[in-house]
Amino acid sequence: MALVPPRFGRRTALWGLVAVFAVLGLLVWWLRPFGEPELKGELTFSTGVRTGVYYRYGQLLEQALAQDVPGVRVRLETSQGSQENLARVATGQADFTVATADAVSKYRADGKPGADGLRGVARLYDDYVQLVVPAGSPVQSARDLRGKRVAIGQPGSGVRLVSERLLAAAKLDPARDITPVSIGIDTMPTELEAGRIDAFFWSGGLPTNAVRELSERYDIRLVQLGDLVETLQGSGSPARYYRAAVMPQDAYKRARNTSAVATLAVPNLLVTTEETDPGLTEQFTRTVINSRDRIGAEVHAAQLVDLRTAIYTDPLDLHEGAGRYYRSVKP
Repeated sequence: MALVPPRFGRRTALWGLVAVFAVLGLLVWWLRPFGEPELKGELTFSTGVRTGVYYRYGQLLEQALAQDVPGVRVRLETSQGSQENLARVATGQADFTVATADAVSKYRADGKPGADGLRGVARLYDDYVQLVVPAGSPVQSARDLRGKRVAIGQPGSGVRLVSERLLAAAKLDPARDITPVSIGIDTMPTELEAGRIDAFFWSGGLPTNAVRELSERYDIRLVQLGDLVETLQGSGSPARYYRAAVMPQDAYKRARNTSAVATLAVPNLLVTTEETDPGLTEQFTRTVINSRDRIGAEVHAAQLVDLRTAIYTDPLDLHEGAGRYYRSVKP
């Protein structure tokens, strides 16, 4: 006797649909905890000059956030660097930014507007301080810059902060002993290539594309700064965030260095304020950590973002939302 498949009436089909929607509802609940609203809105991320690491990092992070939090639109704003970035976030002109730890320390020590409300999200990667000269230059240390035309960074930048400190450690007065040129990494390479400056300071992740591209069309050399680290570290509170570091010889493969270059490095921090929504900050932190490899494929410095060290955002207290994320992934 042949088996006849059962006939499904309209009522049976209706109950089937109810069951399907119930399962989907449970799945959505599982993926998004009950009571947690979908993140929506717009946030501003203050980056840096277009040829610097901050800007490219911001672009790639924007793409990662678009996948992870599609309801939130990210607006990127260029800037002169760390000092301007901090001022924007502290005064509500931006929601998130990247800044060096020494710049954060100085902003707080100077009692700038909104300083007490700044909070850390993650320790990212280290900036390496780079002194770049033409390959044939006689400059072998920062002390040899006396009488030279030197680009020291824009007033709102982190490189301006560290270059002035380095010159002071080398017993040089930027106003009298050199001809200071206030430009950023967007124009430093072309000015050096054209012979309008003799050297430039830069502080950024390795490699910085603008320096790499310069080395591929013009013979350059990176000057050691290791002889100034001890003096610099003894110069005051913000300087304690500098550490002795070494740039590998192949950091810039076309540069005319015959060995690794001793220098100093300073941590970069992802910064927001205590007013930023904890749920948004938690998701922002999650995306920063989870997108490390994707971003690191283009911004090599980002490969150094590490879950084990990201939580150390000294001199800033950790934001509540960031802390919530780190606790959720703690082994």
